[in-house]
Amino acid sequence: MTTIMGVRLDNRTQTAMEFQKILTHFGCIIKTRLGLHDVSDNKCAPHGIILLEVINDEEAKDFEKELLTIEGIELQTMKFV
Repeated sequence: MTTIMGVRLDNRTQTAMEFQKILTHFGCIIKTRLGLHDVSDNKCAPHGIILLEVINDEEAKDFEKELLTIEGIELQTMKFV
C-alpha cells in the first residue's frame, strides 16, 4: 500500500522547527518528501504544503498523531492499494 500525506503548515516561522524534529524522528518511514510554498524576491510565504510518501502504516499512525500536536497543521491522507 502507498500512503501519501499532505500537510499544510501555517505560520511556518513558528512551526517549522518542531515539524522538522518530528520528520527527523520518523525519517525511516518517509520515502519521498516534497515541499511547496510561495516565494518572492522579498520573502517566503507564511504557510507551506509538504507532501510525504510514507511506508509502514502502523508507524504512520503514530507519525500522524505527532504531527497533529503542532498547532496550525492541517493533515490529509490518500491511500493506494
